[in-house]
Amino acid sequence: MWPVLPNGQLNEGFDWPIEGLLVPNSPPMKKPICKTPEQYVPLRLRVLRNGDKNKNRSLTILGPAISPGRKTQSVNTKRKEKICVTKYSETETNQSEFYQLLERCTEILNLPSAARRLFNEKGKEIFTLEDLKRDELVYVSCGEHWINPDLSIAQQKKQIFLRNLASDVSKIQAFCSTRKIEGLVLEVESHIVSGGKLAVKPIAIFGEKKQVIEAEEKQMQKDTLTTENASTEILDSHTRAHRRMKACHTLLRYAWQEILDDFDGDDSLPKEMEKELFENVEPQKKHSYLPERGKLQKLCLQQFEYTDEQIVSCAAPQLVLGVQSLNLRSGMEVVLVEKKSVGSHQHWIYKKDSRTFHLVSNLDLVLAVSMTKARNDVCGYPVIVQKYNPNSNGTANQKWNYVENMKAFIAFQSTSLNKEITSANYAGVCTSSVIKEKNIDQPGYYYFSRDGKRKMMLCLACGQSMRAEKGLKELLPGVPFFCVSGSKTQKPFSRGPFKVINVAEADLSSYKAEKTLSYYEERLLSLRMETCTQAVSHSGMAATYQKAVKIIAYKNGDGYRNGKLIVAGTFPMLLTECTERLGLAQAASKVYTKDGTTVFTLRDLVLWALDESFIQRDSEEQKKDPTPVGTEELTIKKNLRMNVKNKLFPKSVTSDSLDGIDKSVLALILRNPIAIWVSCGEPFLPPNALQEGEKLEKQNWLKKDKILADLDTMKHKMRQLKGRRVAACQPATMVPTKSPVQPVVVEGGWTKQTQEEIKLMELIQHTEAHLSEVQELQSKRNSQIASTAKQSSLYKQPQTKRVWIYLNGGRPEYGTYAWGRTISELLDDCSSRLKMAHPARALYTPEGELVQSWDDIERDMVICASTGHGFITQKELKQQLEVRANYARIQRQHGPQATDTVVLPSTKLLSLVHLHS
Repeated sequence: MWPVLPNGQLNEGFDWPIEGLLVPNSPPMKKPICKTPEQYVPLRLRVLRNGDKNKNRSLTILGPAISPGRKTQSVNTKRKEKICVTKYSETETNQSEFYQLLERCTEILNLPSAARRLFNEKGKEIFTLEDLKRDELVYVSCGEHWINPDLSIAQQKKQIFLRNLASDVSKIQAFCSTRKIEGLVLEVESHIVSGGKLAVKPIAIFGEKKQVIEAEEKQMQKDTLTTENASTEILDSHTRAHRRMKACHTLLRYAWQEILDDFDGDDSLPKEMEKELFENVEPQKKHSYLPERGKLQKLCLQQFEYTDEQIVSCAAPQLVLGVQSLNLRSGMEVVLVEKKSVGSHQHWIYKKDSRTFHLVSNLDLVLAVSMTKARNDVCGYPVIVQKYNPNSNGTANQKWNYVENMKAFIAFQSTSLNKEITSANYAGVCTSSVIKEKNIDQPGYYYFSRDGKRKMMLCLACGQSMRAEKGLKELLPGVPFFCVSGSKTQKPFSRGPFKVINVAEADLSSYKAEKTLSYYEERLLSLRMETCTQAVSHSGMAATYQKAVKIIAYKNGDGYRNGKLIVAGTFPMLLTECTERLGLAQAASKVYTKDGTTVFTLRDLVLWALDESFIQRDSEEQKKDPTPVGTEELTIKKNLRMNVKNKLFPKSVTSDSLDGIDKSVLALILRNPIAIWVSCGEPFLPPNALQEGEKLEKQNWLKKDKILADLDTMKHKMRQLKGRRVAACQPATMVPTKSPVQPVVVEGGWTKQTQEEIKLMELIQHTEAHLSEVQELQSKRNSQIASTAKQSSLYKQPQTKRVWIYLNGGRPEYGTYAWGRTISELLDDCSSRLKMAHPARALYTPEGELVQSWDDIERDMVICASTGHGFITQKELKQQLEVRANYARIQRQHGPQATDTVVLPSTKLLSLVHLHS
């Protein structure tokens, strides 16, 4: 006998002798074959919320009491004894412990949502409990990143804001990268084998068509022989015999199917290329039908043929598209499978009206492109089966176009609006940012308002982000709506799927998406730079105490209106607060004082305030004592002021620190807030300029009103004089003259104006000329003010108009959107978006009126684009086509002379013409 430890090991450190008792009739003791596990002690931790500064609020929690191993019993057949075998599954045990600990943290800390992540005191993320020690302090997060508790609350909020803004920008980036998907075709990812995965990638264009066709035929023959040896264990004898017959006979080709070479001279180049391409063919693995990648490999991987409700690979006709799993569900990958006639998920029905391929075994599933993963130029988008979506928009990934002559399946064959809505749904962007107040048919959700009277509809992205907050129900297809998140009248969810950005402010329409993305990227970069600058300044000046300065900040050009009280300790902090509090669209970069002095540090601002206080005190003393002061006294006062400033403000003080300044003087100066004007780089505009401009404008308006009143009075007097003259009806005086030409001259009378009327008319004309001069000066001043306001504006979107355009002679419903700031820009955009053979030259309304001015174009107006021809309706276009068809038909049936018809007038008309002549 020998003493053992609880874990089964011999206790070699035991001291002899052993003391004990002998018990009679005791049961036999057998030594266990398995080692008993060590006694497990639950882990005790101290937990805090993420970012909590007060460590005294930490709570103690015990980890789950899970045994580190699992025991199973096995039976020995020879000895017929049960042997205990311990099998450890450390990964499963650690994950189970970790998840149970997170559940306990959610309850004990009363978190708003389930706990997801753990961090230690240094910010390192913890994934297993093995890395923790007993009574160690950990921070619990609901999924957000680590928040340093040593930072201030404002800095923590800024970090959270930056992370949320980065998340929103990444969604916009994903939308902009996928909203114009085109030129993607179906392709095999690697080798053409059974089980090979499929994807959509950019179309490949190679050299001569004959070379490609002949290379494919020879390759199919070689691959058939190669595959026969590699797959004897799988294929039966009947299939192998068919493949041998195909390899012995070349493919029959008629004379009209022969393709002439485009090479000059002999055809040595195609033979050399074929030799180079196929001289290194090696047998592939089991079930392989193509060699390694070559120059023709890319094209062979993209060629498929739709025959007998099957999508067959042209490079390997025995492989078709299908689903391997027997349990069909949406989201399963489509791969290459062995061709079978019946009993498998490899038959597809193509519906031309919806441009979708439906699986015959389950018509609710269609061939689709998975956009959940980010696009990769090498891997592309995977191909899956997806539940059919009957909506008009948001379904571009289910639309296909089979080009029979190219043997290619082109993906995303739909309208640009459908592509944009689909991209927005998968990128997590609200569709109201894309379409801007237009009801369209799209997938979505709905719920009823609190009063139960209004039906609120949400797009797919908004509904998925708010699914837990509201009892949402899926919207039936065919109901056009506009997402309520972007509505201006009802804003229950103004941010929608975003965390920071407002949906109504994010314009992601076709023309402005890239500009909006660049704006938010620049904003994110500037905020990150400001955060880094503040972190460096705080770390460098952490040991010194910085006196805060009270400031009243105004926007440059607004005068003394809408001032904000700001308390700042450093100049970068001042710029950041001004940007946020004043609502600037760009980061504040320049600070001006009342007299236009540019300030770069807080110390410069305090020095300016000191000078201003001295100047104000001198002016007050001068008012009390009006005796004139000489130049010598002014110089003495100025020097004395400089000496006082140098004593109170030593030069050794750093630019932003205010510690070396006399505290009594500093308190006196900073007793009242210092007024500053903040700009984003534009020049200084005096604060009184706005008031003076308004005052001058008021004076001009009063002057103009007085002139108009005087002018009305004079015109009224003129009408009275004329009326009196006409009413008097005084006869004219006949005055004889000696001129033989005009012996009598008529003078006076009621028809001739009096001298008073003539003078009054001259005065009226002079007043009207003066009024026109005043109006011209006022218009010039207004234009200057408008130009100044335009220059000083921080951020202004271009005045772009969006219209719905369609081809001349076509239907309006077959049109699309176009954007432009002028008629020329709109014509260029129409040419590109409608894919016109000739550039657009004229624009017409649906009634046929020519659009000549940009002011005649309104937002979302329906416009017809023409290449220069007159306006024509669809009915007239059909009549023209019928005339041309009849003309061609007559020439084809009766010869070209049948259309050489000359129409002569009748003989009656000719006789009438001769009689009149």
